[in-house]
Amino acid sequence: MSGLVNTLVIVAVAALVITRQFRARRIDTDRRWWLLPVIFAVVALREPGVLDPHHHTASALLLAVELLIGLATGAGWAWTTRVWAETDGSVWSRSTKASEGVWIVGIALRVGLFALGALIGVHQDSSALMLGLAATLLVRSGVLIWRAQSVDGAAGPAPAYGFAMARPARKERV
Repeated sequence: MSGLVNTLVIVAVAALVITRQFRARRIDTDRRWWLLPVIFAVVALREPGVLDPHHHTASALLLAVELLIGLATGAGWAWTTRVWAETDGSVWSRSTKASEGVWIVGIALRVGLFALGALIGVHQDSSALMLGLAATLLVRSGVLIWRAQSVDGAAGPAPAYGFAMARPARKERV
């Protein structure tokens, strides 16, 4: 696929995934949650322009940072997502405002990384962005499945990180 088509696919999938996550969705732990990220990675790695042929080291370093940003965004997104079990045992999730913040920071970091690459003269293909998105989706899905498997319906909802955390009980005066 051409760079423009890759970019359009990335933007379309990211927009779809992001908008769907702000609605309550049932988590299916039997599903092949890893399939879409693997497809993205295979498509990205098939492209010859993943690394700039004139700047191998700088290009590889930018790609590594892109993957780290993708992994951090996926983990942050998963941990800021609210996960709960219904009375029938089904597990549901919904992204929070903190998840939105994670996405904004992740996108800003990626834009900054692209600007840095352009500033130093490294050609960056959309394949690197696709690999980063694959890392984000893989980590997010994996952490959510792990969290969903540990949710107990009788215990109530599992809060997103930083939300409704248990506070210590007050000490009674004697």
